[in-house]
Amino acid sequence: MSDTLLPLLKKLLSLSGLSAYEAPVREVIAEAWQPLVDELSVSRLGSLHGLRRGQGAEPRRRILLAAHMDAIGMMTTQVVDGLLRFTEIGGIDPRILPGQPVIVHGRRELPGYVVQPADRLLPKALRGKPVPMSHLLVDVGLPADEVAELVRPGDLISFAQPPIELGETVLAGHSQDNRASVTAVTACLQELQHMRHAWDVWAVATAQEEETLGGGFTSPFEIRPDLCVAIDVTFARGPGVSSDQRTFPLGKGVTLGWGPNIHPALFEAFQTLAKQQDIPFHLEVMPRHSGTDAYATQIVAEGIPSIVIGIPLRYMHTPVELVSLKDIRRAGHLLAEFIATLQPDFMNEITWDKANE
Repeated sequence: MSDTLLPLLKKLLSLSGLSAYEAPVREVIAEAWQPLVDELSVSRLGSLHGLRRGQGAEPRRRILLAAHMDAIGMMTTQVVDGLLRFTEIGGIDPRILPGQPVIVHGRRELPGYVVQPADRLLPKALRGKPVPMSHLLVDVGLPADEVAELVRPGDLISFAQPPIELGETVLAGHSQDNRASVTAVTACLQELQHMRHAWDVWAVATAQEEETLGGGFTSPFEIRPDLCVAIDVTFARGPGVSSDQRTFPLGKGVTLGWGPNIHPALFEAFQTLAKQQDIPFHLEVMPRHSGTDAYATQIVAEGIPSIVIGIPLRYMHTPVELVSLKDIRRAGHLLAEFIATLQPDFMNEITWDKANE
């Protein structure tokens, strides 16, 4: 990974930017993309749009790279005797929460911890079992009257663990889903600085993917691209799932989605290119909703041919998500090479029925 990408990813993993509240992370992404694109803008929903113009004759075809920037987290629901009750933003397994450091975004930022009552104080049916979120609390260590002044229902709570390098190629941290993919798009834009490409490239850090797919619907509607690529994380193999066909090895290549959200001709084009470029990849079967922005981009307007590129990630939707830096770089390289191969008449060559013959 380049000297700039690793510091960027670490910075992205140190920010909040929860779903629908992406401003803190959007500002950092905009700073990273500004020298790599010709125009930057923010959609009405809060997605970041970066346009890198192609060298082809106008009107040029457009490809959209969608990587969501929002993160999972929590929201305060009640302040009781100086302790905070909360609910989830995104999807969180409550088993991983007790003991986690957090930041409460109240009238000022307050460090705290997720805590649970002593086992003997829980309802009898819960004793000796994982504690559900309804019984967990956040403690910021301040007097009750001060907490009541500083925190209100609706205030956000984000994870606070700093990113940690594990060996030479693996990075752990919260919000890798999906800031690892934002970093891959950044790597693509960096490579395109030294490549000719006929098509316009729209790099989009989408908002609200974890809750509404809002950016996945609205940004393509505004931009009207000819093709969309959703870059997201997928499940890497880990404890208890070493032979599960729905998981993929960490650090051994990206995934290419295959299913109803994926245009088969676009899949074939990426698969052929990956083989030509000797980029390791795995087929990821997506028989239903892909769980990514591609579900949205595919059905915008008259329908936009879409594909999903996945970066294997271990411990998804936890504060200790693990990704391989090699896979981030591979995803960025595959995107750049594909864009460089796109010719003005590419859309004339792909049809749904022809690809399935």
